[in-house]
Amino acid sequence: MRKRPSRSLSFFPTLPFRAPFLTADVLTGLPQPPGPPSPQTRRMLDILYRDDWLVAIHKPSGLLVHRSPIAAHEERFAVQLLRDQIGRRVYPAHRLDRGTSGVLLFALEREVARTLAQRFESQAVDKRYLAIVRGHPPEHGLIDHALVRRLDPVELSRGKGAGARDALPEDLDEGDSTNAATQEPVAQPARTRFRRLATVELPHAVDRYPSSRYALLELFPESGRRHQLRRHLKHIAHPIIGDATYGKGRHNRLFQDLFGSHRLLLACTRLALAHPVTEAPLEIVAPVAEDFASVLEGLGWQLESRI
Repeated sequence: MRKRPSRSLSFFPTLPFRAPFLTADVLTGLPQPPGPPSPQTRRMLDILYRDDWLVAIHKPSGLLVHRSPIAAHEERFAVQLLRDQIGRRVYPAHRLDRGTSGVLLFALEREVARTLAQRFESQAVDKRYLAIVRGHPPEHGLIDHALVRRLDPVELSRGKGAGARDALPEDLDEGDSTNAATQEPVAQPARTRFRRLATVELPHAVDRYPSSRYALLELFPESGRRHQLRRHLKHIAHPIIGDATYGKGRHNRLFQDLFGSHRLLLACTRLALAHPVTEAPLEIVAPVAEDFASVLEGLGWQLESRI
């Protein structure tokens, strides 16, 4: 009897396939996969200010400032992108969290970087941030709440300050303050002033309430502790929207659903300081990024009247 063919047919091989060896002559006639993008085709960083000693960029949300062992898979960093873009080495003067957008200042010489680090450490730099937070905080206020240095997993395993980068002011100002008896870190003073710019109440139930309240805040940190703004706003029960560490997942998901926002809604919009070389007053301002501005518009807040 003739054997009937199986109904389970496959038109593609299911076993490992070993390609024949191809010489260079043969390969030249075949379509080649695209190589890495050239510097000309990569997206350029927006430069807000530049002179002979300084350069400031508008860092987008999601971009790391420097290489970090805790994000070993990442291949794009502000330090390297800016170095390649302007063709010279740069030295970050301060840190912005990966999710934070806005003004990021670099020195073009090591000595200038040291001077800038001292200015940031001594709180001689005025910083302004914008944030969208949960709830309706008071119209203005001061958060005076000491913070203990929170080490990342790499620092915990290798010791404070580990990681392939130069020290930044945030690494220095909480220095060696530990309890001599327990070796536990001591909380360091931290102060943040805030001003409420706008409020909204959305007809969406989150938690046990039938509606959800949010506010736009202007923030002025008077110290520079790690994650200070995010931790301070959590401390007063008004966490920043989009903060996966210190915020509320339900509110973060609501903003994802309503506005397609998957970022931390925190932006550094202004730095003001004396120029580290000329001592002339210097103010660097960044516009709100498009992904942040779209959320503001979705909430009915007019950007021009708020910044």
